[in-house]
Amino acid sequence: MAESWVNLAERIGSDLHLELSGAGGRRAVLIRALRDAVREGRLAPGTRLPPYRSLAADLGIARNTVADAYAELVAEGWLTARQGSGTRVADRAAPPARSRVPKRAPSRPATPAPPAYDLRQGRPDPASFPRTAWLAAARRALNSAPNEAFGPGDPQGRVELRRALAGYLGRVRGVRTDPERIVVCSGVAHALRLLFGSGGGGLLRGPLAVESYGLGFHRSILAAAGVRTVPLGLDEKGARIEELTEGRRVRGVLLTPAHQFPTGGPLHPARRAAVIDWARARGGLVLEDDYDGEFRYDREPVGAVQGLDPERVVYMGSVSKSLSPGVRLGWLVLPEHLIDGVLAAKGEREAWAGVTDQLTLAELIESGHYDRHVRRMRQRYRTRRDQLVAVLATHAPHISPTGVAAGLHAVLRLPPGTEQSTAKAAAWQGLALESLAEFRHPDATMPTSDGLVVGYSTPPEHAYGAALEALCRALPPA
Repeated sequence: MAESWVNLAERIGSDLHLELSGAGGRRAVLIRALRDAVREGRLAPGTRLPPYRSLAADLGIARNTVADAYAELVAEGWLTARQGSGTRVADRAAPPARSRVPKRAPSRPATPAPPAYDLRQGRPDPASFPRTAWLAAARRALNSAPNEAFGPGDPQGRVELRRALAGYLGRVRGVRTDPERIVVCSGVAHALRLLFGSGGGGLLRGPLAVESYGLGFHRSILAAAGVRTVPLGLDEKGARIEELTEGRRVRGVLLTPAHQFPTGGPLHPARRAAVIDWARARGGLVLEDDYDGEFRYDREPVGAVQGLDPERVVYMGSVSKSLSPGVRLGWLVLPEHLIDGVLAAKGEREAWAGVTDQLTLAELIESGHYDRHVRRMRQRYRTRRDQLVAVLATHAPHISPTGVAAGLHAVLRLPPGTEQSTAKAAAWQGLALESLAEFRHPDATMPTSDGLVVGYSTPPEHAYGAALEALCRALPPA
């Protein structure tokens, strides 16, 4: 019988096809197709099948053939038929398999249970996403958007969002810009790809100086682009900018000056000035990742380095910490000479950031709801931070939390030689967290320091206390 297909989507609520092929008469082929659809899960238990007259018409076969097929599958227990309810897939999975003696599984070493508590860094509280404000902003934005907004996207980003960002970044982060210097992207990782390309031949070239501790996936992006990274030492004042002039031939430097990731702390004012002096003297470029710059608790706000010299600094940011990493929106604030190259790298049409999200974020900022959300989250995370510090002071006073004046995580300094065993103990306590060594540049020469990077923003309120208790149980004794 020739192969044919029927789309049952409109009648049974799922996009499912029946394949009628193989040997046998029409009735046998239909029974086999229905039986296979149930067995493979394409027809779920409780799914209502179309009336046999409709299915017969769609398949081009006799009504009696379909009726007989339904009747046989009902008798076999695959389907059920009730007056007024139609014919449905029976509440059963698949025919029971033949009983077999299971093979003995090879012995395996015991493994920790799946994590019960998420204490990884860089993850904002997902339950705190401002759904009501976002929905209201989306309605207002869509109602007022011009028709052309829904045409081919502008690779630079919607002008409404670029205007809103120019005002917000200038007011809150001290960024000196205008909408024409801003390019919308999907986050800092995307920004790095736009700047450096992949496999070489990007707008910027290496070598690039980076902080000795930082995000490994950013280094991976640079490595994929053929960029060699050179680690800079870190101390209590941030990155050691003086190392840039100690015989290191680099074209640029990537920094997290507002809150060094992951060790914490802002870049010292003298070093902020020094890195700009270096860039001017050497024709270099500073890449500023404004990592969780919105969240500070015990110190005054630290403005962007970009404000010192907009022509020597590329400023990068996103809403991944302030709103959600699921909102794929970020931005580049560029020196004038890089704008055309970045737009060429993006292409003629916007392929990354959807126009509705751009319009919604612009409205959220312009209406003031974004500021209110950030202030609310700042207070919530500060409370979480205070609770972490208090629990450690009571139950593990020999462990020093650092980098807690800002951000969404703390670094717990551990006794030398205990990092690996403590991380393993944390896994056994059901904790998902990261060790400090995971963020260390492989070529770093500065002395190692044992520690855990503990995020305090993700666990739900009802579980946060239990997560901290489990953390204290994992820490090494005094």
